[in-house]
Amino acid sequence: MNAIKIIRVAEGKNSTLSHLYIGGLFCCYLLEDSIREEKIQGLTCIPEGEYGLSLNPWAGMNARYGPKYPKLHEGMVEITEIPNYQLVFIHIGNYHTQTAGCPLTGSYWQRLDGDYQVLHSAAAYKYMYPLLVEEIRRGNARVVVENRF
Repeated sequence: MNAIKIIRVAEGKNSTLSHLYIGGLFCCYLLEDSIREEKIQGLTCIPEGEYGLSLNPWAGMNARYGPKYPKLHEGMVEITEIPNYQLVFIHIGNYHTQTAGCPLTGSYWQRLDGDYQVLHSAAAYKYMYPLLVEEIRRGNARVVVENRF
């Protein structure tokens, strides 16, 4: 059984709402771009599949997250091994316009004008981050992404 799963549960006009499970338990909501057959750079969520997870301490986002979360941050949680994608991080944000292909964390969600948003993103990130870091350190560095709608 895979310890980490992203289960997509709903689609908006330009957004996809997911649940993140760690160790079989619901952790937080995730917001992604639309599901598309053909990738449009920065506007398409990652395809279904199984991928690697790692801590990326060198990407540009570390410059913001390191000082903002000095006791928490050890590198961006990166989803790796995705064909035709690179630098896909689980990070803070509220709207599909902020994803650029990355999953955004949320404590709860709402639907507005046909699209989903996630809210209280920083709180969800601070809860999720150490759990994912622990799983990566234990060798559970795989995530399964499934569409379930």
